[in-house]
Amino acid sequence: MGLLDKFKQGLSKTRAFLSSGIKQLGLAMGYFDEDMIDELEVLLLQADVGSAATERIMTGLRQDLKQTRDSSQAHVREVLQQEMLAVLGPRHTLALKADQLNILLLIGVNGSGKTTTAGKLCLRYQSEARQVLLAAADTFRAAAIEQLDVWASQTGTAIIRQQSGADPAAVVFDAVKAAQSRGSQVLIIDTAGRLHNKQNLMDELAKIRRIIAKEAPTANCQTLLVADATSGQNAVLQAETFNKAAQIDGIVLTKLDGNGKGGVALAIAQATHLPIVLAGLGEQAEDLVDFDPQAFVASLFPEEL
Repeated sequence: MGLLDKFKQGLSKTRAFLSSGIKQLGLAMGYFDEDMIDELEVLLLQADVGSAATERIMTGLRQDLKQTRDSSQAHVREVLQQEMLAVLGPRHTLALKADQLNILLLIGVNGSGKTTTAGKLCLRYQSEARQVLLAAADTFRAAAIEQLDVWASQTGTAIIRQQSGADPAAVVFDAVKAAQSRGSQVLIIDTAGRLHNKQNLMDELAKIRRIIAKEAPTANCQTLLVADATSGQNAVLQAETFNKAAQIDGIVLTKLDGNGKGGVALAIAQATHLPIVLAGLGEQAEDLVDFDPQAFVASLFPEEL
């Protein structure tokens, strides 16, 4: 299955939601009038595109219609897609560097899919014959350590862990040292997902980053925010909070297949101006794919308006 087909399958609920709404606009006449444009705006909001991204998209559409006076279905679809691509920005892939340690620091709230993402990334890099090491730095939840243990066992990945309640920074220190001594190519660090105290969060993440910078100054370290698409605008608020608290390099958007509101990807991109690098389109390991803005936008719309 090609990447576009995976996005279409994963976003089938969102596409069905948009298709149903568009059909209810009564487009048999073959063009959009002002009322339909207004209803289209409401439809985007209902798909969790968010107010800021929706306003940007619809402003661009209305300006185009004013200039071109082309309100045909085909033209409106094309402009909508162009405006959405402008919100998402160019494609960014999660690139690893050869001949050096690559550290992926996964952050996000509890339940967003950090641990599952870590496990799926293990499978991805193991299939590429890379040496991978896991670090269970979410020491505040015993269940998180146990869950990561399961992934480590299933994927044949070595794991660095301590007892529940241990200092997360100490786990990271041990993991970096182990990765260096073993010649690991990829170190994946699962961190705690507390968000109730922003200052504690910033302090903890800053401490972890300081240890990485000191012990592995030449490593390619990328901080990835894992956000749950099914949480809608809460995911946007979480992304904004973490973006202020940490130096984030990219976003992993999980559970895009979970409901009909996959438009939250646009809301997060608009709110944070960060690239979405990975998308979770299903429960299987191979359903964690590189995020492709073109494929994403194409999958939001029915084949024909």
